[in-house]
Amino acid sequence: MQKKIITISREFGSGGRSIGKAVAEKLGYDYYDSELVQRVAEETGFSAEYIADAGEYAPGKSILSYAFSSGTPHAGTSMSATDYLWSAQCRIIKELAEKGNCVIVGRCADYILKDREDCLNVFIYADNAFKAKRIVELYGVTDKSPEKRLVDKDAKRSVNYKYYTGREWGATENYHLCLNSAFFGQEECAAIIAELAKK
Repeated sequence: MQKKIITISREFGSGGRSIGKAVAEKLGYDYYDSELVQRVAEETGFSAEYIADAGEYAPGKSILSYAFSSGTPHAGTSMSATDYLWSAQCRIIKELAEKGNCVIVGRCADYILKDREDCLNVFIYADNAFKAKRIVELYGVTDKSPEKRLVDKDAKRSVNYKYYTGREWGATENYHLCLNSAFFGQEECAAIIAELAKK
């Protein structure tokens, strides 16, 4: 069965976002990344900056960080702001999948759409040296070392995934395909994914 929906989960710095965009261009699919953030912002009233962070990263590197950050319930609901955001993201991701062929980057889309047979779930990873070099080239130097930035981002992404899905982020059994972008290169990764989606 041809895969109408491709979800791209990725390690920070691995190039998953660029690969996802290239796949969408190759296949003529819609592409949802910052566009998804904007759509969630419009529907929830949260800022795009808040959604970009809280929609994919835990407040801390431990699952307990959710217990200490729940704060007051979101206006008009009994849910915390992060739970309200999760609920909105789930609904919007399902709506986008129903709309037609698309590539969705991050936001636990692989889990949210796990029951769809027309979905191809991909995980992009790379070695730390490759990722560290890439994030410095893309985002510049900060007071944190590139290695520390990689660890912090992926730890918070992993905790967020575990909290909302009950599954281990990056575990091979959660995906149909795992690709090392440092080994294959971004263009070849995109070509492999696009070819598989068509079969």
